[in-house]
Amino acid sequence: MTSLRLHLDHHVARVTLDRAQVRNAFNEEMIGELKKTFDQLAEQEDIRAIVLDAQGPAFCAGADLNWMRKMADYTHEENVADASELASMLQSIYLCPKPTIACVQGDAFAGGLGLVAACDIAVAAEQARFCLSEVKLGLIPATISPYVIRAIGARAAHRYFLTAEIFDAACAHQMGLVHEVVKPQALEDTVTALAQALCKAAPDAVRACKTLVQTVADREIDSDLLAYTAQGIAQARASKQGREGVQSFLQKRKPNWLN
Repeated sequence: MTSLRLHLDHHVARVTLDRAQVRNAFNEEMIGELKKTFDQLAEQEDIRAIVLDAQGPAFCAGADLNWMRKMADYTHEENVADASELASMLQSIYLCPKPTIACVQGDAFAGGLGLVAACDIAVAAEQARFCLSEVKLGLIPATISPYVIRAIGARAAHRYFLTAEIFDAACAHQMGLVHEVVKPQALEDTVTALAQALCKAAPDAVRACKTLVQTVADREIDSDLLAYTAQGIAQARASKQGREGVQSFLQKRKPNWLN
């Protein structure tokens, strides 16, 4: 890989954006490598958490300028195909069965903000800034919108999609884009502690919880949803890890996925 670094440590995979010279901006290569990497990690049974971080002062500045120059000459069909690759990559992160943590040490603009929103958990350093800058270029944040709107809500999206204001980490936390804001020197320890907590949970239950949130969010609480949730807990109780978890609790011992 030329755009990313991948480091595996016990049950944690760390995927690092490694184009610091261009503020980790997207191009076709990085998009393809991100999708391939997350798809591969999704299939690795020994991986229980994935941290997405970046080299350099910026987390991700959005689209690479050279890539944007190429897009200016694309046909409509080529633009659709190109945008579909970005959309597919973001979906691979969002639907990854492993829990994902965005470790945001610096600016996350445009598509970079979309990466943060596509992860399950996001922690930002105090100095990190965020911006949905597309309208300044006559564009719209279309491919990232499903994840950003889920993270910050439609009301906040109306403002920040339209104004392209830069907002700080405290504002991002207030809106729900990031879960925690920490001092720069505490970022690594905070993310490591979260990854370790994820690794202690039952892997099958974590996978099922991700699906549960994605399915239940914003749905009407009706008989279909009640039936779905009842089926979910029934399946979890009867599962191998569910039975082991309850037995280990009653027997006051560690569950076997921690051995």
